[in-house]
Amino acid sequence: DEAGRGPLAGPGGAAAVVLPPELFIPGVTDSKQVPEQERERLYDVIRGQALCFGIGIVDERTIDEVNIYQATIIAMERAIEALSPQPDYLLLDAMTLPRIAIPQKSLIKGDCRSHSIAAASILAKVTRDRLMRDLHRKFPHYNFEKHKGYGTKEHLALIQKFGPCDAHRRSFNPVAAMLKEAGR
Repeated sequence: DEAGRGPLAGPGGAAAVVLPPELFIPGVTDSKQVPEQERERLYDVIRGQALCFGIGIVDERTIDEVNIYQATIIAMERAIEALSPQPDYLLLDAMTLPRIAIPQKSLIKGDCRSHSIAAASILAKVTRDRLMRDLHRKFPHYNFEKHKGYGTKEHLALIQKFGPCDAHRRSFNPVAAMLKEAGR
């Protein structure tokens, strides 16, 4: 599963998880439905109980160069390539990966229908949130720690006040419009 397709700033990420077939981890569901502190706790539980997991990250410039959909595919491919051993079959959340030779099935709302996709959604979200906290330390006046790069009212006001920084996705509106208006 992926995390970070919609934000105006920061990287995109994906995670792949192979869980033992009989394993059920209470609380694991779509990461968007899990409070942040609980996601952090589950992150450690999932990593500790997974047979293997992989993380894939794409930076802001890659997102700008290839578009968010293609960047998401790259992140997912990286996450799958990091799995060792490689799985025999993939369950994907509403995606297909034509460059991956492993047989696969795309599930709409997969993070609600598959325990392994839900676990991957938590790993991807926590990893990306941690990267956004790192960006907050580098660019504290944008308050990335709070909104994680999403286009909140506060974030939009801060972009308006300070202009975009290197962490902003230049191909995403309203950042793209602001840069065009400024002649950059």
